[in-house]
Amino acid sequence: MKEISGGVCAPRGFKAGGIWCGIKAASTKRDLALIYSEKNCTAAAMFTTNRVKAASVIVSQEHIARGKLHAIIANSGNANACTGAAGLASARRMAELAADEFAISPRDVAVASTGVIGVPFPIAAVENSIGALANSLRGDEAGHAAALDAIMTTDTRKKEVSVEIELGGGATGGGVPVRIGGMAKGSGMICPNMATMLCFLTTDAAISRELLEASLRRATERSFNRLIVDGDTSTNDAVIILANGAAGAPLIESESAEYAVFADALEACCVKLARAMARDGEGATKLVTVTVSGAGDEKTAEKLAKSIAASNLVKAACFGADANWGRILCAMGYSGAEFDPGQTGVRFKSAAGEIAVCSGGQPLSFSEEDAKRILLEEEIEILVDTGSAAENGSATAWGCDLSYDYVKINGDYRS
Repeated sequence: MKEISGGVCAPRGFKAGGIWCGIKAASTKRDLALIYSEKNCTAAAMFTTNRVKAASVIVSQEHIARGKLHAIIANSGNANACTGAAGLASARRMAELAADEFAISPRDVAVASTGVIGVPFPIAAVENSIGALANSLRGDEAGHAAALDAIMTTDTRKKEVSVEIELGGGATGGGVPVRIGGMAKGSGMICPNMATMLCFLTTDAAISRELLEASLRRATERSFNRLIVDGDTSTNDAVIILANGAAGAPLIESESAEYAVFADALEACCVKLARAMARDGEGATKLVTVTVSGAGDEKTAEKLAKSIAASNLVKAACFGADANWGRILCAMGYSGAEFDPGQTGVRFKSAAGEIAVCSGGQPLSFSEEDAKRILLEEEIEILVDTGSAAENGSATAWGCDLSYDYVKINGDYRS
């Protein structure tokens, strides 16, 4: 696998674009995006687990049920959530407008929205701009960049990825180059089981619907579902992947070596995007990676890692570069996961070095100055070993520190 440029436009046959249409009257940034494939695609998606679902989620769940899509239309500036029948009609209208531009069925279009909840959706802004949106489509980095800009809200960093792998070559090599591209937005209202995030993935691989769904589910479980900023699960979360088969590689229809290569590459893409969202958490100054090893199984390790990453006390300590490891064991203790506190060790690691602060559930003698120097870095790791030599369950979760700016951003979000 090698990284390439192009994002969602890197795979063959995909175009993207973005424009300003005035969804949020006080803003002049791009707010309407479109991703389109020249060929109809096999499609799969994961959506929010929140009982309160945005209109875009409801419509996209209906449309993805057939496992086929041609396009994704997305907006920022308005979540179109808690907007009743009018909001649902607006989401359906967005799909119709995009479909009319390409003479396809509205059911071949997924809809995604992000922004403020509980505000009527200004569908007229989309109706007046759909032609300009279609004309903005380009199959290069500029197209991808415009679409990505149009879905960002409080994001301060762009989140994109594209890779190339080879499929069908066997042991002798000479396979067909296949690409996976992706872009995401997400900075706040981010909690396990996805977040206030939109993630759109494209690939020119040919793969069955069942295996595309399986690979996306696995990738999501090991990336976006281990991502925590503030513990709030949004109404609008969506991860959607389109596969158009344009690379010309053999169809993946069994759990073969080619499937394993594809699934691993997709997971790597999702992990990169999840890490980028954690680093760009609202008000965050640090990316915090939590890895738990020595647990009974992967699920147990995951539960422990997510509990640590979600702890506001741990996050605040990371912001202050305070090696307060007791908060880590505390968060593990209320996670509900089985582990032996008396066998647990904790280390902190960053580009500035590594330091052990706890062993066997007891304090170690360590230099507070060295620990602070390590924790002052922009990327820090919390490494926990539950001490069971007979067990090898491990998992990683991603989060960020908790700074004063998080409250500032969310105290006046609507204005």
